[in-house]
Amino acid sequence: MIKQLIFSLTVLIAASVFFYSVRNIWLNIKLLKPAYPLDRWNQRLGLLLNVGFGQTKILRFPLIGFLHALVFWGFLAILFGSAEMLIDGLFGLEKSLSILGIAHKALMFSGDLFAFIILILILVFLSRRMLMHVKRFEGIEMTHKTHKDATFALTLILLLMVSLLGMNMGYVANHTSHASIYPVSSLFVSIFWIDSPEFSHVFEQINWWAHILLIFFFANYLPYSKHFHVFMSLPNVLLSKLEPLTQMSNMDRVTQEVKLMLDPSAEIPSSHPNQIERFGMKDVEDGTWKHYIDSLTCTQCGRCTSVCPANLTGKMLSPRKLLIDYRARMNEKMPHLKADANFNDQKSLLDDYISREEIWACTTCNACAQECPVNIDHPSIILELRRYIFMEESKAPSLLNAMSTNIENNGAPWQYPPSDRMKWADQLYINE
Repeated sequence: MIKQLIFSLTVLIAASVFFYSVRNIWLNIKLLKPAYPLDRWNQRLGLLLNVGFGQTKILRFPLIGFLHALVFWGFLAILFGSAEMLIDGLFGLEKSLSILGIAHKALMFSGDLFAFIILILILVFLSRRMLMHVKRFEGIEMTHKTHKDATFALTLILLLMVSLLGMNMGYVANHTSHASIYPVSSLFVSIFWIDSPEFSHVFEQINWWAHILLIFFFANYLPYSKHFHVFMSLPNVLLSKLEPLTQMSNMDRVTQEVKLMLDPSAEIPSSHPNQIERFGMKDVEDGTWKHYIDSLTCTQCGRCTSVCPANLTGKMLSPRKLLIDYRARMNEKMPHLKADANFNDQKSLLDDYISREEIWACTTCNACAQECPVNIDHPSIILELRRYIFMEESKAPSLLNAMSTNIENNGAPWQYPPSDRMKWADQLYINE
């Protein structure tokens, strides 16, 4: 009974902290603009199964992609055991979901096996980070704090797997009839175990508490870590942009104004805004909820930057940096905006975080969005920043300004009037 009381109090504290973090994120989202209609759910569910659960985009990297996919699939298998631990702790039960019969045995078997696989893979990932110096893990945006965050999160996962295997080993030692359900733990027990029921019980309980407390700590650490993609990757894939990556979004207000210019008798939609809105994005509050969710989902794996042609030719642009900067600016400004809608710290995402040289280096080839394993749309941030510079400041590069003037005056990007466009063909001889 005391164990249940302590556990229930622990769950309450962990859930409260997690709810506080999620609530702050939701309040941030409410301050942002809409992105696009959330429709075509059949298509979205197919995308979730294919890219989310199937991990098809990360598997484009055959070896390391498969290893990461194994970790993801392993977490899904282990999640069942974690849910059972929660029920057991709250109601003072043991293996409460064993009523599922063969399904329970299969899930326990896979969870024990995957715990060992993930443990080995995390050791591989840690060694790779600390010893191999992978190029895409480096960059101006990848600070010492960022590397420490990645190492700490991987270490937590390692400890989760160690405690899970330890708990299973203690259980197997006291319940030898269930040994076949825990293949790896049974093997370790047969090799290393001290034949003492008291030791087995204490060992199981220590690891049980260590594992569940690590789960609670990890869940509440994630919203402030780059590993928040553990929670956000599947929702982000589900909420992906369904239009072609190269299709740019239009501003409804501008579209409506153009329609009114072409047809003054056209009916103005009831949703037509009366207030003047900003063209494009200068700061984070000008972005959409999808920009923010993208920034929370970013794994900082660097696959986007590694395929960016601008970055590969030595230009300043790094698609990964855009997401890191957006999230950092959200964390800096949004707490103040929630308290005071007119808050202004004389800083902005444009210039103070993301330079103009970066955004004009982008070729909008969408290679970054194509390669992102969690369907982040990096170019949409760049296009909104460009839209602000072009439409509100008129400070685009001179060639773009000249093109814009020509389109306005001549109906084409060139400086020649329409009447002169075919002069180049005057001296051509055409044999009829």
